[in-house]
Amino acid sequence: MPLKKGRDLFRLAAVLCLVLVINPVQYIIRPEEPLVVEEGIGGGELVDEVILTDDGVFLSPVSMETTGLELMSLSKPSILLNNSYIVQNGDNISTLAVNYGLYQDTIISYNKIANSRLLQIGRVLKIPNQDGILHTVKSGETLDSIAKSYNADIEVLQIVNELFSSFVAVGTDLFIPGARLDWTRLQEINGDLFIWPTVGTVSSYYGYRRNPFNMAQYQFHNGIDIRGNTGTPVRAAMAGRVSAAGWDNVFGNYIIITHHSGYRTLYAHLSVIRTRTGAYVAQSERIGDMGNSGQSTGPHLHFTVYKDGITVNPMALMR
Repeated sequence: MPLKKGRDLFRLAAVLCLVLVINPVQYIIRPEEPLVVEEGIGGGELVDEVILTDDGVFLSPVSMETTGLELMSLSKPSILLNNSYIVQNGDNISTLAVNYGLYQDTIISYNKIANSRLLQIGRVLKIPNQDGILHTVKSGETLDSIAKSYNADIEVLQIVNELFSSFVAVGTDLFIPGARLDWTRLQEINGDLFIWPTVGTVSSYYGYRRNPFNMAQYQFHNGIDIRGNTGTPVRAAMAGRVSAAGWDNVFGNYIIITHHSGYRTLYAHLSVIRTRTGAYVAQSERIGDMGNSGQSTGPHLHFTVYKDGITVNPMALMR
């Protein structure tokens, strides 16, 4: 009998130990408690919980609301500020724009760069804190008319430029946030407006030179000469319409093409003309062949660029 009671006590102790180890309470199914939900700033819902990010930062609804407010403040116009940058060897506008997160237009316009290829080492550039371009106020312009021309808000212009009234003096440089340069103007500045009209070697540049028919005299050369072989294709440097094609005693067989934005190009001393007056030609389309017609000292193409009727240096505009 005492032996039996001992066994029973042992079994009871074993059962109690097993209960403590298993802890059946954890398997009791309880109804889920609803999460506390609130309406968040700007709509949506905020859940009352804490989130652990990958970098170990805890986020709460409060911090999320703060972030939203900060984003809202970033969308407001800000006063124009700028940093200075000294141009280094190898720098170009494209790389600087990428480094500062700005458009090329912004850096070019803000620093009044006329030719990006002539960017000099050591020049101090002003780097603004936002994208946009400068507009110099002209006679007869008002803040309202300028804002309308750029589809901008007057209040934004006043904030950015720290204007305390709507009056702007002639000659004032206004920063127009978000505005871009005209495509043609940007191509002009970057020297990417025209393609080379033919293949060969430049034998005479734009500017004063000795007269090839009288070496004792100097004369102004209003284009460039590209020396090559007779029959080498001559192509339209930019798309446009042929405004003249024919013969001239000086230029020989020649072609003039009228382009947009006040540009015209002249192709002279051709051996063959392969287009006609009134025809529309695409950029790089073959319009003639290099030759030695007219007053010429050998096979070459004389190429002139006009802007609003005045000759300009083609080398500054070709890519």
